[in-house]
Amino acid sequence: MIEPSEIERAALVLKQGGLVAFPTETVYGLGADAGSARAVARLYAAKGRPRFNPLIAHILDLEAARRQAIFVEAAEKLAAQFWPGPLTLVLPRSPKSTVAELACGGLSTVALRAPSHPVARALLRDFGGPIAAPSANRSGHVSATTPQHVRADLGGAVDLVLDGAAAPLGVESTIVAVDVDGVSTLLRPGVILRAQIESVVGALTSRPGEAIAAPGMLASHYAPHARLRLDVAAPAPGEAYLAFGAPAPLNGLTLSERGDLIEAAANLYAHLRALDATGASVIAVAPIPAHGLGEALRDRLARAAAPR
Repeated sequence: MIEPSEIERAALVLKQGGLVAFPTETVYGLGADAGSARAVARLYAAKGRPRFNPLIAHILDLEAARRQAIFVEAAEKLAAQFWPGPLTLVLPRSPKSTVAELACGGLSTVALRAPSHPVARALLRDFGGPIAAPSANRSGHVSATTPQHVRADLGGAVDLVLDGAAAPLGVESTIVAVDVDGVSTLLRPGVILRAQIESVVGALTSRPGEAIAAPGMLASHYAPHARLRLDVAAPAPGEAYLAFGAPAPLNGLTLSERGDLIEAAANLYAHLRALDATGASVIAVAPIPAHGLGEALRDRLARAAAPR
């Protein structure tokens, strides 16, 4: 249980330009004052993150988001339906936006999310402004879903870690871009499914080109030290194995014995870290279906397996 005094202390650290790791419903975030270019630069340095890769600015609610971005009808509908929750909207940046240009990766858009986790919301209320918060891990590495993961990756680069339970969802937010004409594009699949979004705004367009338009779009991302082999029915000798829909072998772990995609998402990053810690040079991954939440899982695994 995180006490109110700890939240107050964390908000003060942010106001002083420091870095705070905190739980959200998706993964742990590494927070900085989104309005301070200096604090954002420190955040990039702590993660070793390429500065062309934009950050998500976390806000408390739709009212706060309207001060940062231009909301057309489609964006209003998505925010009303899915906020607070695991949806990030990439929108045209308002001329009055207080989010530092550095946090936007030099783009004319801003990425916004209103998290539902009570600790994240309490921190946003106490801080009183947008908090830039990518996942609390080294850039490109496996995302952090526990405070132990945060400390293992970032150590003394973080001024304060708010110790909560494991992040309940375990996979990053869905990212949807909405332009001034109301055209909606799925930039990153996540917990909120494509079909859920399309039920609100109609058919989504395909991802535009190869530009880095949102967090998590680098070809190599979410990666352990070990090389990944995907869609493998059984591991080769010496390989660790990430199973799905079956018990784990002696040299592996299972995302979900019963083939539950929600359980698999919650276990994904912790299991990748655990198998990586065995020292195996290769982690073989069982086939995962592409429907529903499987789209997001396959996206993360494909990026983790990409050449570095």
